[in-house]
Amino acid sequence: MPSAPSATPSEAAPRPVPGGAGRGPLGRLGRIGGFCARHAVWVIAAWLVLLICVLVGKNIAAPTYSDAISLPGSQSNTGAQLLSASEPTAGQPNGLVVFHASSGTVSAQQAAVNQTLTNLRGLPHVTDVSSPVTSTAGNTAYTTVSFDENLKALGNGYTTRLDSATAPATAAGLGVGYGGQFDQIVEPPADDRKSEAVGIAVALVILLLVFGSVLGALLPLATALVSVLVGLSVVGIVAAAITFSTAAPTLATMLGLGVGIDYALFLTTRFRQDLMDGYRPVEAAARTADSSGHAVLVAGCTVAVAMLSLYASGLTFIGDLGFAATMAVLISASAALTLVPAAFGLVGRNIDRRHLRHPVAEASDKYHSGWKNYAAFASRHAWELLVAGVVFLCVLAIPLVSMRLGHVDDSANPAGSTTRNAFEWIAQGSGPGFGPGANGTFTAVINMQGATASPTTVTNDLTRALNNTAGIASFTPFTPSPNGQLLVSTITPSTAPQSAATGGLFNTLTGQTLPNALKGTGAQGYLTGNTAAQFDFRDTVARRLPIIIAVVLVLAFLLLMTVFRSLLIPLKAVILNLLTTGASYGVLVAAFQFGWGDAILGLDEPVPIESYVPMMMFAIVFGLSMDYEIFLLSRISEHYHETGDNQYSVSAGLATTARVISSAALIMTAVFLSFISSSNVVIKMLALGLAISVVLDATIVRLVLVPSTMFLLGKRNWWLPRWLDRALPHLRA
Repeated sequence: MPSAPSATPSEAAPRPVPGGAGRGPLGRLGRIGGFCARHAVWVIAAWLVLLICVLVGKNIAAPTYSDAISLPGSQSNTGAQLLSASEPTAGQPNGLVVFHASSGTVSAQQAAVNQTLTNLRGLPHVTDVSSPVTSTAGNTAYTTVSFDENLKALGNGYTTRLDSATAPATAAGLGVGYGGQFDQIVEPPADDRKSEAVGIAVALVILLLVFGSVLGALLPLATALVSVLVGLSVVGIVAAAITFSTAAPTLATMLGLGVGIDYALFLTTRFRQDLMDGYRPVEAAARTADSSGHAVLVAGCTVAVAMLSLYASGLTFIGDLGFAATMAVLISASAALTLVPAAFGLVGRNIDRRHLRHPVAEASDKYHSGWKNYAAFASRHAWELLVAGVVFLCVLAIPLVSMRLGHVDDSANPAGSTTRNAFEWIAQGSGPGFGPGANGTFTAVINMQGATASPTTVTNDLTRALNNTAGIASFTPFTPSPNGQLLVSTITPSTAPQSAATGGLFNTLTGQTLPNALKGTGAQGYLTGNTAAQFDFRDTVARRLPIIIAVVLVLAFLLLMTVFRSLLIPLKAVILNLLTTGASYGVLVAAFQFGWGDAILGLDEPVPIESYVPMMMFAIVFGLSMDYEIFLLSRISEHYHETGDNQYSVSAGLATTARVISSAALIMTAVFLSFISSSNVVIKMLALGLAISVVLDATIVRLVLVPSTMFLLGKRNWWLPRWLDRALPHLRA
């Protein structure tokens, strides 16, 4: 590999005229941008009418969200189906009502408990209320309430009915908590309005500092807010037909707001430069859409491709989350290509009228000399910067090797919440409560159809095997199902549901204990229940994560190769973005799993990484990082096609985009970090992971690794075999 050349940007090649790109006939995006700028009022009015329509449509559609996971063909799903076929009531949705006496026993208030049970039996959709199970010490008891309707479909308003039904127990001085599947309805949906307000306020401050003018700051923010509201409403309308996760609206807001502001920021920066170069507002808007608009379009499509690739996991739950985010991103990109040029046409040269400081131009010959000096420094020390950047990212990625996927249980819910109270009362041990494993029991289902051994033999073998298995606190005797085709037992682990030991017990039971005990009997054993389903989901995600990574990498490589007509540029982008993702994973593990960030994140204890977060993060991080890659490379490519000089092109591209990319990344980081205050732990994970990835991508990768590798590769950056060049379609960025 050649040594880094020492020429400075000014020495590399004669300077082209500012804004040289796009002096020929306008392309389709340029014509669309010009049309929107000339008919600004009508275009803005059309967007506002669209916003009103989708808001009304969302209210009419009445969207529903659920975190229920279905894994057809998994052992937990098979066990549940066998159990439901044999005993239909066994598969019904249910929740726990937990009674707790801070002093004395629950039985001392038996009359109040009995009245509560009677009230619960009279609630709509309740099919059964079990007799209370009481702890050894007698101060905690719980009853299982079964329903004929999915609990999520009952809505959060059903909590009022539960509170009314349990009022006698509360009035008698007993603590009442709702556990199990009740967490789907009794905890109010995460209210992220405060997070959104904080993110928007910080974004406004950064925009004011970047542009120095009030209108210049408000324009990207206002257009992004319109696109986010439209995107969220569309997600809500679609949610009436597709059941999205409860995290879908927040994820759509985070991405829609982040990319919406970023896209508008890049366009506004280019528009202001064209105004300074002497173009009329409508012409400047058209030129902006014709040049930077293509980068916005390619960036938006890249994010969409990455998010839709989640369907390749074969997990509808995760694919639908990606689809919700895709809708928000594409609507934000559409607004950037139509609403933003319309706003340019409306404000015209007034965009800098009320300024806090003198406007700064974008072109590198007028731009901040600090970035030009840095570009020259980077060209002289390319090898040193490359090694330092790679080492830094690898160090951050070290905790990744300890990543433990799992499900965050109710112990991570806000202190004092009814679900956390119920969880802790049950988990308080064999004396006052039932032990930590009682919050995450397994149901062992043994299918005796086709068995060659007798039920007694099978039962004895299983009992012996379970007694010899470490990590089991207790298990109930195996009892026949009503039709006699199954043997059923409830196994209680000795550790909490999110514990690594419980996950290990699940693996032992499904991989060794049950298969070995049933070997030669002809019977088949399964573990089912909510906890078993979560571990099955964890294992399925872990198996399919490499598929998602491969699909996203291949698609991103093909897209970048087509746009920039190069083999090395997309290869470099793929490798560097893998480093960014690995470093982000490492920080996530350290903060949540190691517990290093508990105080800042508002958590009381370390938690595992939620099973689907790494898969979601990879697709999102890769999509967003490609945004900055495309914005930087599109400017470098412009200069290269004007001058044919790689050294000058990389330096000029870096100098002209470094500040705006840094500002855009700062805004997106602020938006993501504002969601760390969410009560939803999964949202906290995504917010921190995405914020860290954006910071690393916009600094270490985009400002250090990309220019250093491009300086070192020289003209080989732009090499593409002629036969491949002829075969590929032509796209612009």
